[in-house]
Amino acid sequence: MTTKIANILQCYALGMGIKQISRSFELSRNTVRRYVRLFQECGIPIKELVSMPSSRIQEMFSEGGGRSRIPSQRQLELEALLPEYSARLSRRGVTVKSLYEEYHKTHPNGYKHVSFGNYLMRYRMVTHVVGHVEHYAGDQMYIDFAGDKLEVIDNESGECLSVEVFVAILPCSHYTYCEAVWSQSRQDLIKACENALHFYGGVPMAIVPDNLKAAVVRSDRNDPVINEEFAAFAEHYGCTVYPARVRHPKDKALVENAVKLLYRSVYADVEGLVFNSLESLNAAVFESLSTFNGRRMSGRPQSRREQFEQIEAECLRPLPGIRYQMKERRSVTVMRNSHVTFKLHHYSVPKEYIGKRVEIVYDADTLEIYHGLRLVATHQRDDTPYAYTTKDAHGLPGRHGSYEKDLE
Repeated sequence: MTTKIANILQCYALGMGIKQISRSFELSRNTVRRYVRLFQECGIPIKELVSMPSSRIQEMFSEGGGRSRIPSQRQLELEALLPEYSARLSRRGVTVKSLYEEYHKTHPNGYKHVSFGNYLMRYRMVTHVVGHVEHYAGDQMYIDFAGDKLEVIDNESGECLSVEVFVAILPCSHYTYCEAVWSQSRQDLIKACENALHFYGGVPMAIVPDNLKAAVVRSDRNDPVINEEFAAFAEHYGCTVYPARVRHPKDKALVENAVKLLYRSVYADVEGLVFNSLESLNAAVFESLSTFNGRRMSGRPQSRREQFEQIEAECLRPLPGIRYQMKERRSVTVMRNSHVTFKLHHYSVPKEYIGKRVEIVYDADTLEIYHGLRLVATHQRDDTPYAYTTKDAHGLPGRHGSYEKDLE
């Protein structure tokens, strides 16, 4: 490059014009004019200049050798505010538009909205360097609960009940699902996850939750402990559970951003409306969600729904034939008659477990009794109060059956 600069100045000294030099060396006319201006200002003859070391010529004609632009007063004022604005932009509900409105009130002669946004984004690009994460179709589903809650009014008492909002997103297509649930309990989380999978019409390879107690018992970078019931749910649908790292919000940045977008769409649509049941609230949420997914994405030619149908719908694995039967657990002691009691009904257990603590695992249809990890009895669930369900194979002591046989 230094030799090229010397050749340009030699051509100029020989009488070649700026336009001709620009065309010959394939440089812009402004660049050639800058080299000529710096050559004229230095006052060094061309023969002496050409014989100078390359490093010295480079120093003289580099960008730093040109005129430095002094920043204006309004630029200095804005640059002093950028660290605070950048930090606040990460908070919930804060947007570039709201920050500009605040800036414009205190600096009416300052920059306009577009220039303000450019300065702020340029500052964040320099101070918040992030890596790109490639998302593959059908690979993951991110789940989380929104920070802000919605409300349901009880018909009888008139009490205002707060409800949680579950959010799921497929990161490849950005296809989003949300619904209102009563709590962040394990039962509500599993039910909402299952509804999300049926909404998508398929199963991804992995579910990525935040470190919710209902999903993750103990957070660990290398070996997290997943809640048994949630792990059983994932196994039923043939996917794995891979929780996000603790205090690493960028691991689940897409679902966090989806929550922010839902604040501006779904939350705004239901604001001010009164709902007397969770079903009526969810009906309004689903209607607004359909509009949200059908709206064209910013900077892309298609909507979330169109993108999902084009690139991700076929990559999801099929849903199982039956829904997941959620099982509950309860610890009890085997009574002296070798039965355990569950919801006022008595179920038999082999007599060698009398007096021992066992665990009942049950759903709507069956009831399993475990001693440690060993399955000791299985019964069909029967909620008839004060009745007995007994199996002869358990070899229970005492008389069984009617005394009428002894009278015959």
